Amino acid sequence: MEIITINYPLQGLEDKGPIRPKTLAIGHFDGVHKGHQSVIRRAVDVARAEGLEAAVMTFHPHPKEVLGRGSEYTTCLTPLEDKLERFRSLRVDIVYVVTFNLTFAAVSPAAFVDEMLRPLQVKRAVVGFDFSFGAKGAGRAETLRELAGSDMKVDIIEPLMMDGDKVSSTLVREALAGGRPETAEQLLGVPFSLRGTVVKGEGRGRTIGYPTANIQLAGAYVTPRLGVYAVMAELSDGERYSGVLNVGVKPTFHDSLPMPVMEVHLFDYEGDLYGSTVRISFISFLRSEKKFASVQELIEQIGADALKARSVLSAFK
Repeated sequence: MEIITINYPLQGLEDKGPIRPKTLAIGHFDGVHKGHQSVIRRAVDVARAEGLEAAVMTFHPHPKEVLGRGSEYTTCLTPLEDKLERFRSLRVDIVYVVTFNLTFAAVSPAAFVDEMLRPLQVKRAVVGFDFSFGAKGAGRAETLRELAGSDMKVDIIEPLMMDGDKVSSTLVREALAGGRPETAEQLLGVPFSLRGTVVKGEGRGRTIGYPTANIQLAGAYVTPRLGVYAVMAELSDGERYSGVLNVGVKPTFHDSLPMPVMEVHLFDYEGDLYGSTVRISFISFLRSEKKFASVQELIEQIGADALKARSVLSAFK
């Protein structure tokens, strides 16, 4: 899969080789949930059937972050690197990452079509029913179809519904905020996961019999509900381990921490993880974080958490 970062106005694309006719799925695609997947799969299927390149256009950073519309968009379900991994798994040939800045935000819908899509040789654009584009979101999916004319087909994908709700990034965020990773997995098609590097923490876990890896996140991920989770961890060598993770402020040992930390105890792992990359997949919420009256009480609770997590994760072995 080829990844090309582009800016408005387009320039320098001749250095990337000949531009070939393509289908293009367009959207931000945070989370690459099942609704997004239906858009991308349509573009890929058409490309394969018609002998075209299968492409995706996404925007970075999130338009709402640049335009200051909503603090929740300072965090992501899938930071760019994770999003690209998901595109690759969907058999996309090429990804255009458009730098979203105030200059691009001021581009009219017509200029977006004539100065971005046509030079990229887009023969078929695929968008979701709620797609918007151009300055102040003036362009809608039907607008794109009108502007495309006869030389560019536009497929508008209807919403994907689940239990009466439209599958959306917002719904995934709500599930994670509510401590419902199973629901998030149903919406995403895979467990919600995050990636990070193991760094030195306080070292307290080893002294109480449950050594933990302190995770420094590789991106501005959405933070799930604070508490204890049954998780699966994939190490940089591809090995997978089940475990129990706490995301929180460790109230038994601290009156307050400036931000939540993530610590994972991997079952049956022996070795040194410092400096290594790990991907954590959230499988099940076990309990809320709480302050314990003593360290011994905490140790007993961790033991109970570990037993419950092993039971929940037995199917993932």
